[in-house]
Amino acid sequence: MLFSANMAVASETPASFRSSAVRPAPLALVRLGIVELASRRRLIRYLVQADVKKTGADSLLGNIWWVIDPLLQMLVYVIMVSVIFEKPQKDYALFVFCAVLPWKWFNQSVMDGIGSVVSMERLIKQIGFPKLVLPVASVMAGVVHFFFGLVPLAALMLIFYSDRISIFLVLIPAVAFVQLLVTLPIAIVLGAINVFYRDVGNVMRHLLRLAFYISPGLYAIDAIYRAANKVPVIGAFLLVNPWNILFTSYRDVIYDDRAPDWAGLAIVSLVSILLLALAIFVFKRLEPIFAKVL
Repeated sequence: MLFSANMAVASETPASFRSSAVRPAPLALVRLGIVELASRRRLIRYLVQADVKKTGADSLLGNIWWVIDPLLQMLVYVIMVSVIFEKPQKDYALFVFCAVLPWKWFNQSVMDGIGSVVSMERLIKQIGFPKLVLPVASVMAGVVHFFFGLVPLAALMLIFYSDRISIFLVLIPAVAFVQLLVTLPIAIVLGAINVFYRDVGNVMRHLLRLAFYISPGLYAIDAIYRAANKVPVIGAFLLVNPWNILFTSYRDVIYDDRAPDWAGLAIVSLVSILLLALAIFVFKRLEPIFAKVL
């Protein structure tokens, strides 16, 4: 089996790290985490494939839900905003779909990442392997699901919004890559914390719902600037939200037929990489006691 071929029952942590008297330097832990991920590419791929198959087998329609669900969410928001609240926005269905699809990926990846370690409790107690692959595999499985979601986007544009089809659509993966960088550190650090505090998932479910509504998903970015001016207390928090850049960039390439905010994406990427290093450090520092707590 893949696990028996690539993992030893004994801990794979270097001998110099196993002693309680030795506390590895932060950069050493980060480097170790990156090396483990690179050396376990096949394991990550196996876990991603298993996750996709399991998701497809758990419901009647399987992975087709990643095609249907964003469309249903889009319909709900279109009725709520355009019909009930009467807030006119040209081609609002496409406008909101540019936010619904990436947010579904982010939300699902974070929630799966939170439970990725505790869901493997029995395996962790029996086999020694780098646990960091678990939240990373959960996020990477979300990438596969996201590309399933591009099917209804393509259908929407071909059938209803053919005038908005442009060469800039090929930049969707570039924006998605930045979103991946944003998602990874969150899933990794929350996956580790959830081992000790099992309420993390319940709390994050509500925080993620709030995060969507204070991000420019259902409305344009201008509303964020107005809110920041009206409520200075939370203005700074609203303005540094990375989803301001991500949602706007998705709309740039899909809805507005133009290049995304490269400078904004570069800043988000740089900050996310730094946070990713911090997340790996936290995870690797906590990893040795996972088996005792689980």
